[in-house]
Amino acid sequence: MDKSQLNDPFEKARLEKGIGHMNDQGDPVQMLLRLKDVRKAAHQWKNFQSGGEDIGRIVVPSEEKIRDIRQIPFEVDPPEHGEYRALVEAWFKRPLEDEYQEKLHKQIQSLIDRVLQMDSVEVVSELALPLQSRALTLLLNIPYEEAETWIGWGTHVFRSEDTALDGDKANILYKYIDAQIDKAIADPGEDLYSVLLDADFQGRKLTKEEVKGVMILTFAGGRDTVINVVTNTIAYFAEHPESLNRLKKEPEVIGKAVEELVRYFSPLTHMGRVVTADTHVCEHAAKANSRISLCWASANRDASVFEQPNEVVLDRKMNPHVAFGFSHHKCLGATHARQILKTLITVLADKSPEISILDAKENIEDLDQFKRKVGFNSLHVQFKYTT
Repeated sequence: MDKSQLNDPFEKARLEKGIGHMNDQGDPVQMLLRLKDVRKAAHQWKNFQSGGEDIGRIVVPSEEKIRDIRQIPFEVDPPEHGEYRALVEAWFKRPLEDEYQEKLHKQIQSLIDRVLQMDSVEVVSELALPLQSRALTLLLNIPYEEAETWIGWGTHVFRSEDTALDGDKANILYKYIDAQIDKAIADPGEDLYSVLLDADFQGRKLTKEEVKGVMILTFAGGRDTVINVVTNTIAYFAEHPESLNRLKKEPEVIGKAVEELVRYFSPLTHMGRVVTADTHVCEHAAKANSRISLCWASANRDASVFEQPNEVVLDRKMNPHVAFGFSHHKCLGATHARQILKTLITVLADKSPEISILDAKENIEDLDQFKRKVGFNSLHVQFKYTT
């Protein structure tokens, strides 16, 4: 089996029952596995809640024990969700601007030029993490040098090597954001902190806690997910050089390739919701206050929707994937993530390196009934410049 291949552990349960089951820290979770059911539940926010009093509970694994700040707009339901989202929607669309793309291209090209000169590269720590952190300086509109602080945090802001949910590590992020908010209050600039502090919401200014909620989501939501998709993409091109050569010859296909790689890799396996009243999911009972998960990774392999679901089809014509979520809570950072991957592929195609995998250690999620590879804990490769 190719190291870049990601299996579909949900296939049998998706076909037979449409749901799966897992236990999250003593809290049972029913997992919706079919695309139509995932989309339907994501849209029915009154039955399947993102907000509520249990802050951190909809995340899988639950972050209730390490977080008491509500992530905004992620943990808010309509109509307030839409009002919060409207404050930042334009800001998170900035990656579509030419100047933003030029700066991102320069960042990524510089990083790829550097790794091309190295004898070997550990992709997670030496390529994907710096790439994600440096690109985030553009999204926040703050000095490039600040990325070095974030690189020091590692690939996940809530997890450490031996702890799935690390409260001490999470506190590093919380204290950092508090300090940055205080700095923006004292000396407002053109960064996201200052923009949020100056925003009008329902006839008032956002509180420091609300600003902190937006910033926690911005730091945490697009970190390991971007790192996963970048690392998986490097592994894929190492084992499928013909795909990279095709994208060099047909750059017009890169946009579709981005969507397909995101569908196939699905860097975020699932996201939870809390059931508001006794109901049914896929004809199975769901009790009030229980949890379901919308399993994006399973939905993206649904053979009733996607032809050849377990293959990467770079120019896939119809691709209604849900890797960035669906409906009200569709990922705010999707435009930024897409632009990162598009730029990375463009630079790699231009450089046309040969990529050889030297060693790989897989990152496997344990979801009780299911074991899913989401990427790599480490991936050592060698880039060889051939042009």
